[in-house]
Amino acid sequence: MKNTLGIVSICLASACFSATAWAQSPAGSYIVVTPGDLTWADVGSLPPGAKISVIEGPMNETVPITARLKLPANYMIPAHWHPGVERVTVLSGTFYYGMGDKLDVQNTRALGAGSVIVMPPKMNHFGWTREETVLQLNTMGPWGISYVNPADDPRPK
Repeated sequence: MKNTLGIVSICLASACFSATAWAQSPAGSYIVVTPGDLTWADVGSLPPGAKISVIEGPMNETVPITARLKLPANYMIPAHWHPGVERVTVLSGTFYYGMGDKLDVQNTRALGAGSVIVMPPKMNHFGWTREETVLQLNTMGPWGISYVNPADDPRPK
């Protein structure tokens, strides 16, 4: 089996961000990825500092998606929601996760490596970190993000 790396431009709500993705595999084949295979890119739909590596996608199509998000220390993601079910696994670090319409660090739960969050579509949630934290996202595309407060959206207006 031959896997190739390519650049996928992802348009989300009139803004784009780039991520490296494994090409779609032919039916019946498989993908194997080691941490050294990952290529990280900025995530234009999240506050500056977040990095993404798309393992399976592309994120703008109706296909299964597997991606990793690397969040720096002291990082905050304002309240937002996604159009589909989102499954997030904490791979390293601690992710402080909360639900609601506004980021509230006092109203979060500390989730360490191995923790899993499964969220229904359109559920308002937020998160933050104290240390670099890596999350794995599994969902069905197309993936999108809508901020509860439009002023929190880092994408160009």
